[in-house]
Amino acid sequence: MSDRVVDQELVERVQAGDKRAFDLLVLKYQRKVQRLVARYVRDSGEVDDVVQEAFIKAYRALPGFRGEAAFYTWIYRIAINCAKNYLASPGRRIIAQSDLVNDDDDDAESFERQSGLHDVATPDAEYASKEIAETVNRAMAALPEELRVAITLREIEGMSYDEIAEAMDCPIGTVRSRIFRAREAIAAELRPLLGTREDRRW
Repeated sequence: MSDRVVDQELVERVQAGDKRAFDLLVLKYQRKVQRLVARYVRDSGEVDDVVQEAFIKAYRALPGFRGEAAFYTWIYRIAINCAKNYLASPGRRIIAQSDLVNDDDDDAESFERQSGLHDVATPDAEYASKEIAETVNRAMAALPEELRVAITLREIEGMSYDEIAEAMDCPIGTVRSRIFRAREAIAAELRPLLGTREDRRW
């Protein structure tokens, strides 16, 4: 049974009054939604509040959910909107440039695996791998918000271009452009480490 079918069954249970079914959806997607929100909201103390708001909004909107989209693209879209609303709200803390470096190596390692950059676990390879991970994290942190989120959804969450377009509420051509530009920016940072030519990505 596919994830989408399982999620739809849980949604229908929530719609029928089973609140525990929504708890299962929260447990399943909380970490992914946190990771997504953290690409927008750089104050780690505020990420959980934004995530909680996203799930509350989703819960309230679930009676009208008809399953035209997969639940996870729907919740991602709500989370993105909540994050954008947070960023636009008056009085939020101004983030220092030093806060933009992401210490979580999970994202970089996932990106590295997807890109075929992972090497054999020798000491030299492990050092190079750590350096690559740090470079990818710095490069991703420096990307404009829309590029950072698009590349995260594609390379780390493994979403299709159609799903990303739905979650980010933009045309698929825009998604392709954002992912291309993000990959190019990351590749430019990796070239000195990997010794690749300008006409090669890695």
